[in-house]
Amino acid sequence: MRRRLLTGNQAAAWGARLSGMEYAPFFPITPQTEIMETLAGWIDRGELTGRLVTLDSEHSMVTAAGAAAATGVRVFTATSSQGLLHAMEMIYTVPGWRAPFVMVNVSRGIASPITLEPDHNDIMAARDSGFLQIHCATCQEVLDAILLAYRIAEHPRVRLPVLVNMDGFYLSFTREPVIIPDAALATRFVGAFTDDDTQFTPRTPTSLGVAVLGGTPYSYFRYQAHQASLNALEIFEESAEEFHTLFNRRPLLIEEFYSEDADIVFVMIGSFATKAKNAVMELRAEGWKIGLVRPCLLRPLPIHAIFKALTGKKGVAVIDQNLAAGRGGVLHGEITGALYGRPGAPPTITSFIGGLGGRDISGAEFREMAVVTHHAMERGETPPPRLLFTQAELASVRKMQATALGSHALPTKTQKGEGHE
Repeated sequence: MRRRLLTGNQAAAWGARLSGMEYAPFFPITPQTEIMETLAGWIDRGELTGRLVTLDSEHSMVTAAGAAAATGVRVFTATSSQGLLHAMEMIYTVPGWRAPFVMVNVSRGIASPITLEPDHNDIMAARDSGFLQIHCATCQEVLDAILLAYRIAEHPRVRLPVLVNMDGFYLSFTREPVIIPDAALATRFVGAFTDDDTQFTPRTPTSLGVAVLGGTPYSYFRYQAHQASLNALEIFEESAEEFHTLFNRRPLLIEEFYSEDADIVFVMIGSFATKAKNAVMELRAEGWKIGLVRPCLLRPLPIHAIFKALTGKKGVAVIDQNLAAGRGGVLHGEITGALYGRPGAPPTITSFIGGLGGRDISGAEFREMAVVTHHAMERGETPPPRLLFTQAELASVRKMQATALGSHALPTKTQKGEGHE
């Protein structure tokens, strides 16, 4: 094993390399392009065997990935933001083929308006597609998650594609110390991709396809995929144990940080959870009994682990880096759904929307979220979802609108709970 400073993109490329990637269909898009550039450089220099092909779109890319995986080829690809949305038809299609491959999504806010900065609306759009989802907070987790993803995806009880998600720029282009596992150990962990039912050669021209089905068999096949996704929870735990034995690191269903004795717990995913850790330490220094729970696996959702981590807490503050228009945060709905009706569930679960388009979440805002949650606990009333947006930012936006729109600028009043200092 060796330690290097790697960007999240480079860590993803190393994960694919160590996993024995054979075929990599790609279409470039910011900020994932460095992944394909790194892989292409290794292939050109003879350091990596495998074939990288550029397709004419992300739709074609995912189609090629699913088709190759269905014939027994180990496939890796990556995309981001608008690219993921452009491929969405096939993102929902290939899980039905039961085609196991790994795809990295480098999260970036989606249009409109346009932005190059990250949030999670792109990956949340694929939440119900049938892809498994692993969410990373560090560059080390990116590399490790790809090794783990192949192990899970190709397991006979799963056979589903996996999305490994990291935040654009905050992680994709941030250099962190990353331990690169020994190639032989990585090969031993991932294992060979073999299945007699999915091999395809010119001498055995077997046709692989999906029939047009009526409602009854269609329902059964969809339910089979659902059960396979649930099987991934058990395979995750088994694989994480062996991963720990080989590499002395344990992949987690959820991360718990000072949450055991906490009254209030932040819940969030992605790299911004590292900011929450700093806030937890600062608030604990002030006497707050506060912690963090970070789901690392979103699909399948580890409901039992989430409930175990949050049971008995007095308040939970869910922080979403996405916005489901007309509803609020997607993660908030996932957490409340996992806890609803269970004895010992927290009575207060507040919802906050932040980090949209790469907007920072400051330590002061984490403190404000703790205060709001504490007040909600005392009153026994849960406030509506709140956008993390300061009065100074609001004034700046209003000024921009006034300049751009003249007399047609929006009114200056905001609804209760829309912004806070």
